[in-house]
Amino acid sequence: MNRARHGHDVVTPGEIMAMFVAEENSLEHAEHFRRRLAGAELNVSVGLARLGHRVGFLGAVGDDPLGTHARRTLEAEGIDAAGLTVDPAAGTGFQLKNRVAEGDPTVVYFRRASAGSRFAWSESCAELVGGARHLHLTGVFAALSASTLDCARKAVDRARAVGATVSFDPNLRPALWSDRGEMVEVINELAERADWVLPGLDEGEVLTGAADPAAVADFYLSRGVSEVVIKLGGRGAELHTPQGSHSLPAHPVEVVDTVGAGDGFAAGWISARLDGLSAEDALRRACEVGARATTSRGDMDGLPTRRLLEQPVGA
Repeated sequence: MNRARHGHDVVTPGEIMAMFVAEENSLEHAEHFRRRLAGAELNVSVGLARLGHRVGFLGAVGDDPLGTHARRTLEAEGIDAAGLTVDPAAGTGFQLKNRVAEGDPTVVYFRRASAGSRFAWSESCAELVGGARHLHLTGVFAALSASTLDCARKAVDRARAVGATVSFDPNLRPALWSDRGEMVEVINELAERADWVLPGLDEGEVLTGAADPAAVADFYLSRGVSEVVIKLGGRGAELHTPQGSHSLPAHPVEVVDTVGAGDGFAAGWISARLDGLSAEDALRRACEVGARATTSRGDMDGLPTRRLLEQPVGA
């Protein structure tokens, strides 16, 4: 595919939220917070932009200081914010996260009826997706509302129509769905239309009923997916294709915060595949970027630049 003919390497629709990270372990008693930004799609976009890719973001924020901060952050990271609209009738969603010494932090969301959840497909969306080499989607965006699900489906239609590749990270958020069966059905519908599917093993079991990575992968490969990359947390990851499988252990790093690791992994995978690397080398980059993402408290603070990626982890 001729890179010069495309406006962006990657376009992703999603919701950007403000995040307030407590300095204390208990959210109930916390009095001091640091402001950050959060959102699975935002994390992937930042990861890809830092690795040198041209990224466009689709979404909506409120006409408020948090929305202004989100736009300025996109622009500072070199991400095209032309597709980030302002919804004057809704606010920018936000979340609270506590500080933990080990394990996963507690995250509390305030996103109901947010500007991001009201985002809808438009002609400008069709233009941006149609001009990209690759579309990245997550199950979070699809779960927010009927309009975002419609946007996700139409984005896939558009990407397929122009011959772009598609990646999909289930990113299951059961609390955003009214029915577990609907969640499984919709997420699998979108996954089966992707080239690359990136589930965690626990997610794969929910979505396919299989607890074995190979069986999870076979579920999607039998439905036309080209590559299934299963994240195994601290045990690394496995790549499955119709031609065979490959596994890599996790990179040894000092973990500070696990939130955002999967998004870093997705950014690494997409980046490598767009660079023309083999699937095995893409798995290596994905594991490394995902590992580096866990070395800081902000969801995207640890995402590396391409220059840093060339240095050994821990350097």
